[in-house]
Amino acid sequence: MTRSLFTTCLYRARLADHGPAIDQTELAASCYSIAEDDAAGQDWCEAEGYPGYTSYASLTDLPWRFPIFDQMKQALDAHVAAFAEELHFDLGEKPLRLEDIWINILPEGGIHTGHIHPHSAISGTTYVALPDGTSPIRFEDPRLPMMMAAPPRKKDAPEELRQFVYVKPEVGDILLWESWLRHEVPMNMAEDDRVSVSFNYAWG
Repeated sequence: MTRSLFTTCLYRARLADHGPAIDQTELAASCYSIAEDDAAGQDWCEAEGYPGYTSYASLTDLPWRFPIFDQMKQALDAHVAAFAEELHFDLGEKPLRLEDIWINILPEGGIHTGHIHPHSAISGTTYVALPDGTSPIRFEDPRLPMMMAAPPRKKDAPEELRQFVYVKPEVGDILLWESWLRHEVPMNMAEDDRVSVSFNYAWG
């Protein structure tokens, strides 16, 4: 008998399933307005060679600054609590709390290379604008560095046995995963921007 061990979970839902309804048009306009005014963020992106714009290094307290992001936080808190239950986390007296939240605007040709989110428990993204032809998000099997002599998987292997899984979200979706899961955004092949809001939740 074969059984699966050490499951890697990916949570997908509609942001509107929990918390107040978020107007996606207003959210997109807010993201661009913030990007236009965030000189520090623009300078950081230019200095680091980051394509497009991210507020990661400049504005991570968006719920305190902008009402629509405070509404989003209420929804995110509920989704993260639901995912934590599915993961059977024993949180004790220390709840999961929003640690960082930031905007990503990825233009045509932009990529976000593979990475993890250290010092967090749950990370995720909600999607604001996904033009036709835009890139999915790619997740990597966390055991991959230890598969030194393993043969490749067949192209029709079940998703849970693949070494890389590509997920194509829709506007208004939220994805959540444990922060140690390596992921990346391949090159945006669409002519228009790929816009998302990412976040980290820490324990304690």
